Amino acid sequence: MNVRAPQLHFEPVDELSALCKAGGDPLRLNVLRALANDSFGVLELAQIFAIGQSGISHHLKVLAQAGLVATRREGNAIFYRRALAQSEHLGSVLHAALLEEVDGLPLPDEVRARIANVHSQRAAASQEFFARSAASFQAQQDLIAGLPQYRDSVLTLLDSLGFTPSATALEIGPGDGGFLPELARRFARVTALDNSQAMLELAQLRCAAEGLANIELQLADALSDDYAAADCVVLNMVLHHFAAPAEALKRLANRVNPGGSLLITDLCSHNQSWAREACGDLWLGFEQDDLARWAVAAGLSASDSLYVGLRNGFQIQVRHFAKPPTHSGLRAPVSA
Repeated sequence: MNVRAPQLHFEPVDELSALCKAGGDPLRLNVLRALANDSFGVLELAQIFAIGQSGISHHLKVLAQAGLVATRREGNAIFYRRALAQSEHLGSVLHAALLEEVDGLPLPDEVRARIANVHSQRAAASQEFFARSAASFQAQQDLIAGLPQYRDSVLTLLDSLGFTPSATALEIGPGDGGFLPELARRFARVTALDNSQAMLELAQLRCAAEGLANIELQLADALSDDYAAADCVVLNMVLHHFAAPAEALKRLANRVNPGGSLLITDLCSHNQSWAREACGDLWLGFEQDDLARWAVAAGLSASDSLYVGLRNGFQIQVRHFAKPPTHSGLRAPVSA
C-alpha cells in the first residue's frame, strides 16, 4: 500500500521569498528609493525610469505583492508610495532593513533630473490653474472646505500655543486673504507669501479694506525663493497644491524659527476627483500618518491635532508641528 507523504506548507517561507525577490532587482530598488518621500503614478514612474508602462507596472506588481509599496487612488489614477514595515508581520525586520539600506543609496543623476521634471510639470499645472481661476477660486474652494468651516478650529489651536506679542507669522498661499486679519491681530508682523500675482492682488484688497498695516505681501515661491523665517508658519488648504508635499515640509520647516510652530490645515484623504478640476488640487487630501511622518523627517515633532467633519463628506485635519528650541527646555526668543 502506498502511503502519501504529508503535504508541506511553505506559506511563511513564500512570504519571505517574495520580499527577497522584490528586492533583488536594481530597478525595483531605485523605485523604492524614489518613493522615499513622494508618491507617483504609473505614467510618472515610467517617465522617471524611462521604461514602458507595461514594464513599470510589472515591477510595481512585484513590489506590491511583497508588501513594499502601497497604492492610493487619486481620482482615476493610482499612485504608489512606500509601505512601512509592520512589526506584527513576518519579514518586518528584513523589510525595514531593506528600506534603510536603500535610503543610503544615491539615485542616478538622470533619474533625479526626471523626478525634478515631473515635479515641474505638477507645479506648472497648479500655477496655470491659479492664474486662470483667481476670480472664481474662492467660490470653488467653498464647494469643498471654505475658511468659515475650519477658521475656529485653527484659531483654537493657534491661541493655545501662547505666542508672545512680539512674535511673527508667515502665511503661505493666503488665497484672498481671508485669514490674514486673524493673524494681524495676534502677531506683531505678518508676511503673506504667494507665487500667484493674481491671488496676491485679492489679498491686497482685503488688507486695504481692513486697514491691516502690519502685513507684508510678497510674491515668491515658497520652496525656492528667499524670505524671512517666522515664529509661526501657517498653511491653510495649501499643501495639496505642492508637487512634492514631503519635500515641501522639509523646506518649510527651515522657515520656522527655533521653538516655533508649523500649522497645517488640509483635507484628510478622499476620493472626490472633481476637486482637481474645480480647485486645482494636485493631491486628494493626505493620510494623517503620512503628514506626521513627513514632519518628523523634516525635524519637527507632531503635537496637537483637531479634526473637522463636513456635511459634504470631507474631513479636515488641523495639525500642529513644533520645531525644537535652540536650547532644550527653553523657547527661543521670538523676532521683534
